Amino acid sequence: MSTEASKPEILAAVRGCIVEVVGEAWASEVTIGPETSFSEDLELESIELVALSEKLAEAFGEGIDFVGWLSGMELDAILELSVGDVVEHIESCR
Repeated sequence: MSTEASKPEILAAVRGCIVEVVGEAWASEVTIGPETSFSEDLELESIELVALSEKLAEAFGEGIDFVGWLSGMELDAILELSVGDVVEHIESCR
């Protein structure tokens, strides 16, 4: 993805990565937007976060260091993580 991607384009790409991880059927039951939480709305488990980090690295490059970013967070912050938080992180790394 271009380093000049807009926030809506980044959101769309993150949404696509999430759908790849959770599956089309599950994703169709949830509206994935900036306020969507990974733990409550998407019910992602740790293994799915690992898979998501791989998809994000493929889409945006290793420079976003999603795993490193998560490792610097307290557990409560990770549990409250939203799609918008990820979009903001990606945007800040570009």
